Amino acid sequence: MRKLFIAAAVATAGFTTAATAQDITVGVSWSNFQEERWKTDEAAIKAALEAAGAKYVSADAQSSSAKQLSDVESLIAQGVDALIILAQDSQAIGPAITAAADEGIPVVGYDRLIEDPRAFYLTFDNVEVGRMQAQAVMNVMPKGNYVMIKGSPTDPNADFLRGGQQEVLQAAIDSGDITIVAEAYTDGWLPANAQRNMEQILTAQDNKVDAVVASNDGTAGGTIAALTAQGMEGTPVSGQDGDHAALNRVAMGTQTVSVWKDARDLGKNAAEIAVALAGGTAMADVDGASEWTSPAGTALSAKFLAPMPITIDNLNAVLDAGWITKEALCQGVSGVAACE
Repeated sequence: MRKLFIAAAVATAGFTTAATAQDITVGVSWSNFQEERWKTDEAAIKAALEAAGAKYVSADAQSSSAKQLSDVESLIAQGVDALIILAQDSQAIGPAITAAADEGIPVVGYDRLIEDPRAFYLTFDNVEVGRMQAQAVMNVMPKGNYVMIKGSPTDPNADFLRGGQQEVLQAAIDSGDITIVAEAYTDGWLPANAQRNMEQILTAQDNKVDAVVASNDGTAGGTIAALTAQGMEGTPVSGQDGDHAALNRVAMGTQTVSVWKDARDLGKNAAEIAVALAGGTAMADVDGASEWTSPAGTALSAKFLAPMPITIDNLNAVLDAGWITKEALCQGVSGVAACE
């Protein structure tokens, strides 16, 4: 049961102090931990909650939308005061949002859209991420045959990214400079699925592929493995998340860009928003919140953080931010300024 007695003390202030946050427990439902970045997100959430004096509990759905529903039920039963949910399936998560709402428990939809006005939407600007991915690839390969390796079909971010990519590429497509010869969704965002998709596309296209717009660093890794097997290492490939392996590939020259979304900022914001909502702050009054209408027409309270494209030219940005060590970034790299 939520500790509603704290709400009156903090609702008008728009924030929750450490003194009241100690009465708050935030439950986090993770879709999975297969992507490197979720561990970074979790550490940031835990640190921010600890700083506020709030408690953290979590569950890992292990890529199962059915397990995620039972995970949320379990977190509710444990008496959480707010939920942060990284949805495995944006549609299947619906009953969990209803269950939380029935108990008066606020929900932060973490990084992936939950099409429900009862969930606060926190993410990076994913359409802009898509624009950045396509622009970075087009900067080095302005003409040729392009392949689009998309994200999971159950994640709305996949289509937000794809929409941004198309915005940038459209004029070159219209002029005939760029031809999209194939595109494929990647089930579960899994690198192995991206690699299999890319292998099939290369076979179908007789390796006549000049560039790949891949939608995250995991799919980029799978794509690059397929290209390398065909002697096509160095073909322009995009990604996102700032995974350490991907940043090393950027330094090596096998990946063109990783659009960096500092998971530390996202996690910190999620924790702070969850604590504020648990304390009685209205979604519209969350610091930095705005009203946003989804492509399906749902009006949501949302907060969007700004991404940064990392290429071989600005690798110092992630070094200076302490996101990655020079040793990890520069392993096997020579002749790159950031690694000298």
